[in-house]
Amino acid sequence: MTDRETMDVYAKAADDYARNFSDTKAIDMNQEADLDAFFARVPKGGLVLDLGCGPGQWAARLRDAGLIVDATDASPEMVQLAIANYRLNAKLATFEQLTVEDHYDGIWANFSLLHASRADFPGHLGRVHRALRPGGTLSIGMKLGSGEHRDSLGRFYAYYREDELRALLTEAGFTVTRSRVGNGKGLAGSDDTFVVMTAHV
Repeated sequence: MTDRETMDVYAKAADDYARNFSDTKAIDMNQEADLDAFFARVPKGGLVLDLGCGPGQWAARLRDAGLIVDATDASPEMVQLAIANYRLNAKLATFEQLTVEDHYDGIWANFSLLHASRADFPGHLGRVHRALRPGGTLSIGMKLGSGEHRDSLGRFYAYYREDELRALLTEAGFTVTRSRVGNGKGLAGSDDTFVVMTAHV
């Protein structure tokens, strides 16, 4: 279920978020390697989903690389920014509304599923797995840690250990081929440790 307090934070901070994180190359140079790992497995001209696209900066990168991109987010304000700033065909949708099967060549879930509860997370991974075509690729970014907490802005987060996330992906039917741990500052300004994994069906 979508957390209302988290959505309220993004509604109020949407413009600041878009302004501060629009330059994808400046956020974390190592995310270029995450993109490269994703591009290496997704066929040219393939259909991909940016699940939790935010203001659209990553969906635009995927599109500009020659992929056909669907972009969804649970925040109306973020969807509007993605449309206005990047001319994306972004749509309002929650994780639960991902119901297509054997549809996408790749799904880019860049620090979006971390807002789902630990109880709901396996179900979301199952929907992502079903939405991918055989051989389809998932790139997922999550914060490392344990439990569930709210940050200083009030956003809900679920945290996982690296081995725990790998096990959950494996249980959902994915084969993890790459894992990268890093540190970075987000909207709240805290220095957080995260993991980005590349996996395929």
